[in-house]
Amino acid sequence: MTTTDPGAARRPTLTRREKQVLLTWLRCDSKGTTGSRLYISPATVSTHIERIRRKYAAAGRPARTKCDLFVRVVQDGIVQLDEW
Repeated sequence: MTTTDPGAARRPTLTRREKQVLLTWLRCDSKGTTGSRLYISPATVSTHIERIRRKYAAAGRPARTKCDLFVRVVQDGIVQLDEW
């Protein structure tokens, strides 16, 4: 018998780079700072964040704010609060 996680079906699949951009942005004050740290433009940071938001919305878990995205990464186990 296998046990399935009911929330797993609603977790969007984020690429390693999307996770990297998201976590860096959550730790930074701005997309400009995030871009500088990752050697990408602020526009590229915005593109990644918008793509991530669309994936969460498609999964029925909209994340319209930075705070919402932080909650999602904790809920999805991408980061643990004690690591933050």
